[in-house]
Amino acid sequence: MVGVPTSALAFGFSNDPVGTHGSRTMMLAELRQLLANCPSSASQEDYRSAIIGENVLLKKTLSTRRESFRRLRELYALTNEIVLFRALRDMWEADPDAQPLLALLCATARDPILRGTACLVLSTPHGEPVTPQMIAKATDECFPHRYNATTLANIGRHAASTWRQSGHLAGRLNKVRSKVESRPTAAAYALFLGYLCGEGGDGLLDTVWTRLLESPAYILREKAFAASQKGWLEYRHAGNVTDIGFRYLLREKDRDYML
Repeated sequence: MVGVPTSALAFGFSNDPVGTHGSRTMMLAELRQLLANCPSSASQEDYRSAIIGENVLLKKTLSTRRESFRRLRELYALTNEIVLFRALRDMWEADPDAQPLLALLCATARDPILRGTACLVLSTPHGEPVTPQMIAKATDECFPHRYNATTLANIGRHAASTWRQSGHLAGRLNKVRSKVESRPTAAAYALFLGYLCGEGGDGLLDTVWTRLLESPAYILREKAFAASQKGWLEYRHAGNVTDIGFRYLLREKDRDYML
């Protein structure tokens, strides 16, 4: 799936391939550094000031600082007014080992180009190579005639690096498929993204977001139960009925968009 329902756009999802991965990866190290230096209540202007004014990312030039802020804003929104980012921020510090998948899930929701490469990555058997050229070809097939050869090559390199940062690929020069380890926090976020896209019940266990976790349904249920013990969601399963709610991650104003 490349496109998301129009109703999900209000929560921070995007169907507009703006081309972030034409010049950057998902910038996991920068995101970690930024969030470690800003409180969870920070506004977008606070994040901007931290990156450009205080140079918390330790960039060498002012132009690089500005570009870093622009790209991080594209990938993650950097404002609690956007549900996708606020939920990520709510859970970010709970489990550092889950941060690569949390970042990937958010970036995939906001960058259709990255989302368009997911099928290739996930369909490649573990241990098999995934090259930047393969990723560039997959991007061209998802968005025919939109990008020239140079941009496609850049997307291939940057997206390959993103998938390595998330754990789906291993190796620096010659990347091969590897299996990620999903965590309850990442599972809660993936289920939440499916919910924001209109899924419910058992449908939440089989979305593009949960497929990124590479876990069968019974493992997802275990992770969902563990996440419910931490208060990230409400999980009930009896017989053939699954009920998953997100009272903690939603706010009253968010529910207006769900009606």
